[in-house]
Amino acid sequence: MSLHFYPVNPYEVKCEDYIVKINGQEVILDTARVSAVPFNRRWPGHQRQIEQTELVNFLSMAADEVLKVEILPVQPFEKAVVRPLGSVADVSAADGKICFTIEKPGFYTVEPYGRNHALHLFVDPVKDYRVDWQAENVIYYGPGVYEAGTIELKSGQTLFLEEGALVYGSVRAVDVENIRILGHGILDNSHNKEKILFEVNAENNDAAILNAERTHTVQLEYCTNVEVDGITIRDSLVYNIRPIGCENLRINGVKIIGSWRYNADGIDMHNCVNVHSSDCFIRTFDDSICVKGFDYTQDEAEMYRNGKCYDVFKNVLIENCTIWNDWNKCLEIGAECRAKEISNIVFRDCHVIHVNASVLDCNNVDYADVHDVTYENISVEYDDVIPPPVLQRRDSENYRNPDPDYAPNLLMMLIEYHAEYSAGGTKRGKMRNFLFKNISLTGRQSPAFYFAGYDETHKCENIIIENLMWNGKKITELPADKFVIGKFCENVKLI
Repeated sequence: MSLHFYPVNPYEVKCEDYIVKINGQEVILDTARVSAVPFNRRWPGHQRQIEQTELVNFLSMAADEVLKVEILPVQPFEKAVVRPLGSVADVSAADGKICFTIEKPGFYTVEPYGRNHALHLFVDPVKDYRVDWQAENVIYYGPGVYEAGTIELKSGQTLFLEEGALVYGSVRAVDVENIRILGHGILDNSHNKEKILFEVNAENNDAAILNAERTHTVQLEYCTNVEVDGITIRDSLVYNIRPIGCENLRINGVKIIGSWRYNADGIDMHNCVNVHSSDCFIRTFDDSICVKGFDYTQDEAEMYRNGKCYDVFKNVLIENCTIWNDWNKCLEIGAECRAKEISNIVFRDCHVIHVNASVLDCNNVDYADVHDVTYENISVEYDDVIPPPVLQRRDSENYRNPDPDYAPNLLMMLIEYHAEYSAGGTKRGKMRNFLFKNISLTGRQSPAFYFAGYDETHKCENIIIENLMWNGKKITELPADKFVIGKFCENVKLI
């Protein structure tokens, strides 16, 4: 049996919210900056205001033994919640101390103050990557701090981030095969800055998004046989992981934290084939995990590269992931669905511990035939008060909660024309053969659905909702104001 903690490097800011002991040993905590409020706006020509963020602690380790956790929050608290609910044993909170037992690897969030100032515990399984760090095809970062800039991967290469490595930079791979990004180090994108192309008036400027070039943390384009395993991504400038036209993609054990900037999506994939993502923790300030069909433009020539057409997205399995969403959708297909078809997509055995907008969502604003999609064994936890998303119009505005009873749609399927994301495209798509099975919601707000097609030839149809649970009780019918079936939506069954 073994337990070891990953070394913590000095960070530019430091959070000191907690004192933590694991199996009697006091440990050093790391720091990340996260969103404090769901206050967003279209890229206004400058980065988000720091006052809308907060610092949190996180701890990373590997263990194959039972862990006795003892936490002393620095500030007073009345009660504490550990999420996912029911994931730990022997929880107690008394005399200023929180104690519980972790029995297996996973991702655990401790909340003495509600959604704010949480503590994240990342427990990896003990793993030996068996990487020869001296090999010619290995790019190795050992313990320490590095300014790497953009790391370009070539075919056959492995990027290895040893535990205790803090690498400031991003990773890019284009038209390559057989690459790996491995290890328990941290890839931090905070030192990359936007390249401002021209000045804009930040207030109410719809074209501002075009005035900057921003770098995704892991950008994978038209790659085959890709593995990303174990790393922590912190403070992404835009998307954390963005695969485009990739085949045979594996993303396992990745931790995403510190996403507070505009458009800081988690794993957003575009027209890929054969994808398996498992055992990841994703806390983002935009969509968490998203299956997309390219985006923004209608130039279908983009789908051809090196004589190959990338016009489908199929064979995707997302499982055993833990999601905290600070803005937008959690497990999503769309909104961009520019593909011939998007099919055989499975989300299963996932925990959604905080939400802000639609949880299980398919929004088709383009022309894909989206079919054979399964959401299975998904647990969703609603806060008693869910802060609703609010769009900021100008820098001087502050966040205010306009609706203490707000709750997003648990399930949503919609075919529509979107003024921006459809990019002027006139073709619409379809959605059919969806299964929502063993979906469990915990919280005071009851589940709500919204399903709607576009017209007689572009429908949502053949939707089965099987064994929907709310606070441990099976839902067999819902009031009309919660279960909304719009036009051009057929054959919806709640069983």
